[in-house]
Amino acid sequence: MVNIEQLAYELGEVLTAKQWVATTAESCTGGGVSFAITDIPGSSAWFNRAFITYSNEAKKQMLNVSEQALTEFGAVSEAVVFEMACGALAASRADISVAISGIAGPDGGSEDKPVGTVWFAWADATGWQQTRCCLFNGSRQQVRQQAIAEALSGLICRINKMMDL
Repeated sequence: MVNIEQLAYELGEVLTAKQWVATTAESCTGGGVSFAITDIPGSSAWFNRAFITYSNEAKKQMLNVSEQALTEFGAVSEAVVFEMACGALAASRADISVAISGIAGPDGGSEDKPVGTVWFAWADATGWQQTRCCLFNGSRQQVRQQAIAEALSGLICRINKMMDL
């Protein structure tokens, strides 16, 4: 399995090099991404804030996720994580965001969205946005750990690509 602590350190290095600040909007990971980030000494220089929006009410209130997206597509959807990522940027002083919503299990899955389905969205201050859906295997904790690693990896990848331009 990927070393989450190493990913968090690497994220800090690339954010520092880019002189950017990150924010997170988390649902199924319950703050795991922000915990990994804030476990790194000095992360306050490159991490602005975290939004733990486990309920739909919190998604609407804190991140301006629309009732329409939640009703039409459900909390675990591309539309909702996209709005979460954009909402986190708008509600912070960050340059880049990641949003995560999924079904970690062991219950809650369906034929269309089985346990292990996790949607991600990344957005940055340049207007760039990306979404991705992953289907992870394992226990609830394993799904959450894989989602945390994917969220951090996506942030690192985007910043590295920008620095290569």
